[in-house]
Amino acid sequence: MCPGYAFGYAAGGSWRGTAAEWTLAVAYALAALLAYVMLRMPGTRWPPPAAWGVALLALMSGFGFLFSPAHALDLLSRNQPPMDWAAWANSGVATLGAVLWACAALAHRRHRLAVCGHCGGLGHRTAVERHTRAGYLAVAGLVPYATLKTAWALGAHVGYNGHKQRPGMDEYYAGDALIRLYDHGVDITAVLALIGMLLALALTLPWGRRLPRWPLLGLGWTGAGALAPFGFYLLVYGALVWAGVVDNGMEAIDGWVVVVAYGGFSVYGLALGRATRAYQQATRRSCAHCPGDTTRTDLLSSTAS
Repeated sequence: MCPGYAFGYAAGGSWRGTAAEWTLAVAYALAALLAYVMLRMPGTRWPPPAAWGVALLALMSGFGFLFSPAHALDLLSRNQPPMDWAAWANSGVATLGAVLWACAALAHRRHRLAVCGHCGGLGHRTAVERHTRAGYLAVAGLVPYATLKTAWALGAHVGYNGHKQRPGMDEYYAGDALIRLYDHGVDITAVLALIGMLLALALTLPWGRRLPRWPLLGLGWTGAGALAPFGFYLLVYGALVWAGVVDNGMEAIDGWVVVVAYGGFSVYGLALGRATRAYQQATRRSCAHCPGDTTRTDLLSSTAS
């Protein structure tokens, strides 16, 4: 078995023994049974929601793989633990499983609704400008975090009651370049948040249509899959630390910081997923497998005029 946590977040690392093994074995057996039902009973309503649940659990297990681009920051850091490539590959398999289960859920639903299995009945690109608010919501989700980290870099201690001179910087891990930037009011994570805001706007505003489509879709779905559960985890875990249920190094951070700033990652991830889906629909080419594409195109054209 590959090292690293095979299920969920780090809390599952302490779960060992026969009970855990039997529980996982039963879960895998139920997933296999669900796949068989989806294949043999295509008209049943309940399998797709269950398949989305399996996809969500697999996505949480692939959390580390989705965040692997963040390891590029290790080039500017020091004292980082070595990369566990076996655990990384294990998370990658879980992520692939999440994608396959999501595709299976979509295929089952489209078959039951008797729509095109390739495009879901969309056929031609559709006008989704009404969903641009998802991009603005994603930006709003990151504003508190970027503002707070920038304020800390500028010397403020709002929301922090500890004794560190640099509340948003761990000098043991940060490299000299990151420390120099922080001393000049630039927090690298706030810069990454600004890049995330630009990604959300590119997916929803007209100027983003001039950018390459597949890189935007890849970044959009990766960011949504990584940050939506990550923000929810930070929100719940931070609330437990704040309430004194668990003990960790977040006691120096006020509770509202956990809820507003760190919880904003979940808001961003969910809104980014909505914006990415709208962008994917709006930039979709005509479906060669959809027999009603010509009629649908004429209908859209007449409606727009």
